[in-house]
Amino acid sequence: MLALIVTVAIAGCNPSRFAQANADVPRLVLSVLSDPKTFNPILSQESPNIFGFTFEGLTTTDGITGETVPALAESWDISEDGTILVFTLREGLQWSDGEPLTVDDVIFTYDVLFNPAIPTNSRDGFRIGTEGRFPEISRLDDRRVQFTLPEPFAPMLGNTSLNIIPAHILQPTVEGNDAQGNPRFLSTWGTDTPPRQIVGNGPFRLAQYVPGERVIFERNPYYWQQDDQGNPQPYLEQIVWQIVGSTDTAFFQFRSGGLDLESVQPDLFSLLKREEERGNFTIYNGGPGMGTNFFAFNLNRASRNGQPLVDPVRSAWFNNVAFRQAISYGIDRETMVNNIFQGLGQPQTSPISVPSPFFAPPEMGIRTYDYNPDQARELLLGAGFQYNPAGELLDADGNRVRFTLITNAGNKIRESIGSQIRNDLEKLGIRVDFQPLAFNALVDRLTDSLEWEALVLGLTGGVEPNGGANVWLLDGALHAFNQNAGPGQDPLEGWQAADWERRIAELYVEAAQIIDDEQRFELYKETQALTQEYLPFIYLINNLSLTAVRNRVQGVQYTALGGALWNVHELSVED
Repeated sequence: MLALIVTVAIAGCNPSRFAQANADVPRLVLSVLSDPKTFNPILSQESPNIFGFTFEGLTTTDGITGETVPALAESWDISEDGTILVFTLREGLQWSDGEPLTVDDVIFTYDVLFNPAIPTNSRDGFRIGTEGRFPEISRLDDRRVQFTLPEPFAPMLGNTSLNIIPAHILQPTVEGNDAQGNPRFLSTWGTDTPPRQIVGNGPFRLAQYVPGERVIFERNPYYWQQDDQGNPQPYLEQIVWQIVGSTDTAFFQFRSGGLDLESVQPDLFSLLKREEERGNFTIYNGGPGMGTNFFAFNLNRASRNGQPLVDPVRSAWFNNVAFRQAISYGIDRETMVNNIFQGLGQPQTSPISVPSPFFAPPEMGIRTYDYNPDQARELLLGAGFQYNPAGELLDADGNRVRFTLITNAGNKIRESIGSQIRNDLEKLGIRVDFQPLAFNALVDRLTDSLEWEALVLGLTGGVEPNGGANVWLLDGALHAFNQNAGPGQDPLEGWQAADWERRIAELYVEAAQIIDDEQRFELYKETQALTQEYLPFIYLINNLSLTAVRNRVQGVQYTALGGALWNVHELSVED
């Protein structure tokens, strides 16, 4: 499922700062820009998060081929009509507290996922058909679990990478309610939970969390995986996340020496490339990245408790297609590529990841928006906007066109993008108030208050477009440009969806019902044509996937899909 990207600034820091990190054991030191938002995998909505280290699903994705491969399940069988999937768990699976991991945990996990009282970013990817029905999950025996689908559903196998959670710990929190009548599960495993109380099944488990400073993971002694010689994995004893606050800080920490990984920011690529040999690291280039960078307006015309989420005057601008198209023509992407990305990227034209076989390039008739301020002004004037003698853009009622643009603070690339958009739109007479926010505050606006005007952000991606169902279904948990109220939130009054918006949602449902990839491609091609015509997200730049990794880290198999850590259980370090 897609998730909001806060961006990993994968780097390290001074080992003397870690009170409980042990420099004498095999470990990796990485960095992230902000604190985790939750320790509960079902409730997580952002990336990066801790769960790639601490939890697994029945299946996982091979970081090189993109194929679905076994994880907690050793094998599976699919019926000829594609409506029955039977998974066989590995023998002797255990949770990180040593308790057995069973078929009952699998059933419990999916019961939680499909519980409408529990808001989750992952549920939308399992909605099947026009009615949005879910699979039925049943126990066949001690090791086999069956998924029965109401109709064929192409993404189902890949979806079973969903993280399995422990029934023996969490079942009571689902069955009991808090004082507000919500399941206690919603407040379980928050970041105030002592880390050693978090029970997972991945290669690592939480050992320490100091807000604003670090997260320490330790090797899970009960993890199932072994190498070909029967040696237990992972080989690493610790992973340390240092919370750094900015990509600049991460860069300087990496460059100071002895640290392990860093996501290479384009403006620093040339400098780091010159230092590869001296610094004893390698810059891996995975090609076009899997995610997206975009600018978006809040198209939500609803109110909450009688108060509009977006000022009605501004909302009228944002919901004018010609206005959005003018904004897109007014953004100079080539300058963005050259100045911000240092030539290490290209204009992005689709919500579907460029490496995906379902990506439709502009050559197939997908609309693009080359920088053309004259075309932008023509569209604005044709839509009833006007200019005053000072060159300021006004709407038909004489209101100055001005709005607030937000992004996550500390991400230098996004802050630079926001600054350029402010300057580009100023040339069209538009005033943009640019306000970077702490990432958690930004997520709260997107998912809770729903009160924002414009933003610069990104989403993760993958080879399977249905991973974006949570963005494009009308009630999707990340339908951010026109978000509806989630479970437990105050309802919205007057929420409405545009015809094109409904059509995209219908196409995502239809494409998941078809097994033939050529037919699916045609449906996803139509979604890409619609998103580029109506611009719910104004896509910006697809950057190259670049990461610097110290040569002491062995076993790296870098790809844009998997990054440097997709096979973290196989990584080792040599001093």
